[in-house]
Amino acid sequence: MPHIITRNASSVEQNWLNDLANAISDPIQLLNSLKIDPTPWAEGLAARKLFALRVPLSFVERMEVGNPHDPLLRQVLPLAEEFEVHPGYSQDPLEEQDNAIPGLLHKYQNRALMIVKGGCAVNCRYCFRRHFPYQDNQGGKRNWQVALDYVAAQPKINEIILSGGDPLMAKDSEMAWLIDAISAIPHIKRLRIHSRLPVVLPSRITPELCQMLAQSRLQTVLVTHINHANEINRELKQAMQGLKQADVTLLNQGVLLKGVNDNVEALTLLSEALFDAGILPYYLHVLDRVQGAAHFMVDDHAARQLMAGLMENVSGYMVPKLTREIGGRRSKTPLDLHLE
Repeated sequence: MPHIITRNASSVEQNWLNDLANAISDPIQLLNSLKIDPTPWAEGLAARKLFALRVPLSFVERMEVGNPHDPLLRQVLPLAEEFEVHPGYSQDPLEEQDNAIPGLLHKYQNRALMIVKGGCAVNCRYCFRRHFPYQDNQGGKRNWQVALDYVAAQPKINEIILSGGDPLMAKDSEMAWLIDAISAIPHIKRLRIHSRLPVVLPSRITPELCQMLAQSRLQTVLVTHINHANEINRELKQAMQGLKQADVTLLNQGVLLKGVNDNVEALTLLSEALFDAGILPYYLHVLDRVQGAAHFMVDDHAARQLMAGLMENVSGYMVPKLTREIGGRRSKTPLDLHLE
């Protein structure tokens, strides 16, 4: 078992909690910090009422000063287009909101997904759960235990996915409780954690978290959510190394987003940067049709062309699967890459 160096737990955890508390929630403050005149964007800034703005300073520091079209800024800045209502888009595009057990989604035969926490460190404007009723799916030990009791009675489930919100909004003590409780279910083999926190708050990957994952009997997979190479900095790479030392498998799923990564060069640089950081490109999702995010849509034909270009530029193991998720289906749906 790898040896993980530990430091004072309370002080290390306080680092990421302080970083979280200092996140920007005012779009004018965000634009001013980047030396961008907020006046042309005034109409769109009101969209924060539809979906709050939240972005940690660590992520802001990776944005280009003076560039209102920076690909990282575009992911978090409220825009006027969010007020538009589009046919074919809904507040529940994956049909998740009518779940029988609070905080548990059992869409796939061998795995179940737990909504561990409703909050995120960053609010991405294209989020498919931006309308999710987190108030009815509160993250806490009472609901977690109900969910795990269900899982314990379903022997076909061999993998638990921790999601949200963002599951790493849970403190290390809560994560330890969860991991122990999941490990106590004999038929669970794997733990998968889907999180954006390591990206926007690398300080969240504490030595204590790495140690508890290293010591667990479960095979652990961390799936990061990175859409652009500029999101990957030195601190993120260091956090990923800590997880690799804990024998955690690192994968990435991104979303194909207009104005962010909808060109072959951006996707190529993303795959290269991910692999350099020890993360394997896993999925590239076409946009889930959530109301308020239609301006990010890249159509299927363009998506196929982009993937064909990416395949010409990187090795096959660095090409993510192009997929979409359709509500009610028991697996993701790959997009045929045949070009007419």
